[in-house]
Amino acid sequence: MVVETQLARFDSIALDCGATLAPVEVAYETYGELNHDRSNAILIVHAFSGDAHAAGVSKETGKPGWWDDMIGPGKGFDTGKYFLICSNVLGGCRGTTGPASIDPAAGRPYAMSFPVITIGDMVRLQNRLVEHLGISRLLSVAGGSMGGMQALEWSVSYPEKVASVVVIGSTARHTAMQIAFNEVGRQAIMADPDWNGGDYHGGRGPARGLAVARMVGHITYMSDESMRQKFGRRLREKDVLGFDFSVDFEVESYLRYRGSQFVDRFDANSYLYITKAEDYFDLTGGFPSLAASLERSRARFLVISFTSDWLYPSYQSLEIVNALRSLVRDVAYCALPSEYGHDAFLVEVGEQSEIVRGFLASAVRAAARPAGAPGATSRAALQERRG
Repeated sequence: MVVETQLARFDSIALDCGATLAPVEVAYETYGELNHDRSNAILIVHAFSGDAHAAGVSKETGKPGWWDDMIGPGKGFDTGKYFLICSNVLGGCRGTTGPASIDPAAGRPYAMSFPVITIGDMVRLQNRLVEHLGISRLLSVAGGSMGGMQALEWSVSYPEKVASVVVIGSTARHTAMQIAFNEVGRQAIMADPDWNGGDYHGGRGPARGLAVARMVGHITYMSDESMRQKFGRRLREKDVLGFDFSVDFEVESYLRYRGSQFVDRFDANSYLYITKAEDYFDLTGGFPSLAASLERSRARFLVISFTSDWLYPSYQSLEIVNALRSLVRDVAYCALPSEYGHDAFLVEVGEQSEIVRGFLASAVRAAARPAGAPGATSRAALQERRG
């Protein structure tokens, strides 16, 4: 399946910080076919460093999508049954308006004059795209990590437009530790003299700082066990220690490679803005509890966590699940055994695919039932069933 990234353009969008961006472009891809009543659309929302190219082979680069193992004919998100949409987030650097985009008022990249954005802003722009595509209600919104945050935001900001939500390895709000890791990455970028206050476009750019930020982040995506199995204490192309500060260990070489690879495809200022949006996200904001916030949602939920994920540990998924259960909402939860840490949602797709496939099938059946029909789920009915 060869896919081509498309662009949608909107006159403006109002942001949570009070600013207005005008105009705004959104890069997106679609997979599968929209059915006659437009009821089979699923929005895939990506994690921090993802983009619109979620599946298939890119016409532009020839590379597979970042979730290609999950999206396609017969896969977890079956393109033979569903119409899938994936867009690059607001503030990104892969086609959607972000800090590297040209500010029409200044005729140069926004850089640090780009307004601070939120997860809510990202979702607001995604809603504009969905409306642009002529879809009034999504069968599901699904994503892992930061994608899970967006899926949660969709469920409470546009409850009438979302039938189901899939949240994988995510959280309703960042903890101090999660904010701390993001801040280390931001400081590494801003401490690089080539960052130049964010005004580096046309110059070298903060490659060293961005590489270090990615190295720190990548450590959190793995687990102690996966690193032990992959690297242990193996030396890199040498038999003895070098007694200098060159690369001694395989893990050092791997992290340096990951860092340098990231520099080639990601904008440093986007790193600053997107991680800040993650840190600002708090689904309980303005509400006395997480349950009070989620009471706005009308969707069915699937929540998945992984046992070795220490970046977004299972207890954070359980907080979401318990809040929904306290509201007697329809929620399924799976804690999948894994040794791959946070990266498991990208690399261990076998059992995940089966769970998602079954959940989406049940969401289709539920959407086809009229309200009040036998088997339809309602809060009152569930409460009565529980006595």
